[in-house]
Amino acid sequence: MFRGFTGLVRKEFIQVFRDPNMLRMIFLIPIVQLLLFGYVVNTEVKKVDIDVYDFDQTETSRQFSQTIGVDNYFTPHHATEPVLHLDERFLRSETEMALIIPPDFGSDLGRGRKATIGMGYMVRMARSFSMKQTGLSTPIDVKYRFLYNPERESVYFMVPGIVAALLTMVTIMLTAMAIVRERERGTLEQLLVTPMSGSVLLMGKLFPFAVLGMIEISVALAFGVLWFHIPFVGSISLLFVLSVLYLFATLGIGLLFSTLTSTQQQAMFFAWFFSVFALLTSGFFTPIANMPQWVQYVTYINPMRYYMSIVRGIMMRGSSLTDLSFSSWALLVYGVVVFSIASLRFSKRVT
Repeated sequence: MFRGFTGLVRKEFIQVFRDPNMLRMIFLIPIVQLLLFGYVVNTEVKKVDIDVYDFDQTETSRQFSQTIGVDNYFTPHHATEPVLHLDERFLRSETEMALIIPPDFGSDLGRGRKATIGMGYMVRMARSFSMKQTGLSTPIDVKYRFLYNPERESVYFMVPGIVAALLTMVTIMLTAMAIVRERERGTLEQLLVTPMSGSVLLMGKLFPFAVLGMIEISVALAFGVLWFHIPFVGSISLLFVLSVLYLFATLGIGLLFSTLTSTQQQAMFFAWFFSVFALLTSGFFTPIANMPQWVQYVTYINPMRYYMSIVRGIMMRGSSLTDLSFSSWALLVYGVVVFSIASLRFSKRVT
């Protein structure tokens, strides 16, 4: 039995590394996707085109318009067309915002500055009077800081999610297509006549894809940390242990798709459709709490939802197993259920 298992695993690895398309799917395409998502998917809004209409033409108004483009959030353009044409510029997408500085901007600001100083004096006097009367200071000083991702870099948030997305797509597609390909070529029937039992055959087919999945996540994490300089503050060993749980679920899904399809094109369609659904309902782009209530219920059948919180929690916050207990148990239950159903269907399909 052990010799049959190792022989089947060796055959699967040889078959994978002999197929250039399979190698590109496993190693090249994920790296390209990681680069594209890392650079393109950015939640920060910068370089917003803004037309500046300065009707004041004073030193104060010019200083104010110059400060708009300092932080790279806006790209100011001094308007040359009349302000009445502003709606047309919006319709032609020639600008995205407009800043209109009124004629008395400088003088009004000067009077406002005096009023502000006066209000400051008044607040200070009221505070002093309040402390004398009650011994308490009424104003509340609010201070805040970002505990996680203090730089507020969107790439730190996106890349861990990309790792989860890549692991999902690659393992499901590889598993579903590889087993269907064996059936198309007639080699699956040849394996069935060997002395190996059905469970050994199934484990021998899936074990190489589990190994390739762990290699995939290792490469993606290393690329994210070394190339994008993503901070990794949690336990790498915990992440790999919980990744095995997630692989258990994704391999089960791929195996289930292989029992529902007869051709590689059908398997690819099922895998791609599920990957898109999993990505959209995992909280990768939009927080689950912001989704409609019925969609939030649907996300519970998505294993990527749980793994997304695990990857981001460990990498960005240093979450422990206790912190991730709900997601871990959910993945375990999900994997057992899906893998059991897929195994039963596979056994019936091949007998």
